[in-house]
Amino acid sequence: MSNPVLVIAMYRPKEGKLSELEPLVRKHFPTLKEYGLTTHRDPFIGCAADGTILEVFEWISDGAAKNAHDHPAVAKIWEAMALVCEFGKLEQLGEA
Repeated sequence: MSNPVLVIAMYRPKEGKLSELEPLVRKHFPTLKEYGLTTHRDPFIGCAADGTILEVFEWISDGAAKNAHDHPAVAKIWEAMALVCEFGKLEQLGEA
């Protein structure tokens, strides 16, 4: 059995798109959990000083992220997110 994998996802809203991004972020983890891709632990969702939304959660295993890429319901959320945000890396965050 694989160990859980901690993830820090970053979503930097595009200009004027925060109100469209927030409900997608709220839907993201429940969708992953519904399809057995995450652990039972609730995510931490917070906001950095520059407006970047951070979502910290655990994949259930190393392969769960790959499985998420192959799942149509998850892809639908990620495609919608890509229209309203930039996906960042932790090194780009001032607080890091």
